[in-house]
Amino acid sequence: MTGETVPDEQLARAVQQGDKNAFVELYRRYQPKILGYGRRFLYRYEDIEDAAQEVFIKAYSNLQGYNANRKFSSWIYRVAHNTFIDIIRKKGREPLSILDFDTFINLPVREKMSTEEKIAFKMDLAKAEERIARLPAKYREVFVLYYYEEKNYQEIAEILHIPTSTIGVRLLRARTLLKKETKPV
Repeated sequence: MTGETVPDEQLARAVQQGDKNAFVELYRRYQPKILGYGRRFLYRYEDIEDAAQEVFIKAYSNLQGYNANRKFSSWIYRVAHNTFIDIIRKKGREPLSILDFDTFINLPVREKMSTEEKIAFKMDLAKAEERIARLPAKYREVFVLYYYEEKNYQEIAEILHIPTSTIGVRLLRARTLLKKETKPV
């Protein structure tokens, strides 16, 4: 039971019933997403791939407790969130690159940019990255999930186990803090 047409929740049910190939398909679908989330969430952690592997080991181990009537993506992001929080607690909070020049500017556009434009853009990204990294964790995690992982309020609420109204408040506060830092003194 694999393939893009099979819903994640159905694959999760199949894993619960012993179908290991269904988990391979879930891994294939979510591994790039969890890696990306880890790169944006963790700080100067040397091995993001190991962190992502830990997420999938925990997910597989705990899949019997997953309620297949709920959205699988929110559940696995919650597993990732908890795993990454544990890593931050163990390793301490150290900055790691959140933004990537190649992600924001596609190849044809990059090729047309002058060297000076590329340098200026990379400097702007670095400044934005520093500001995001300085956000308190409760604002940064909502900011990353909303803007980088493109999760809606309901999904974020399920991942973080907080009310949807809190999501809006934290996003507003994150944007306010980021804007405050960009104003000239």
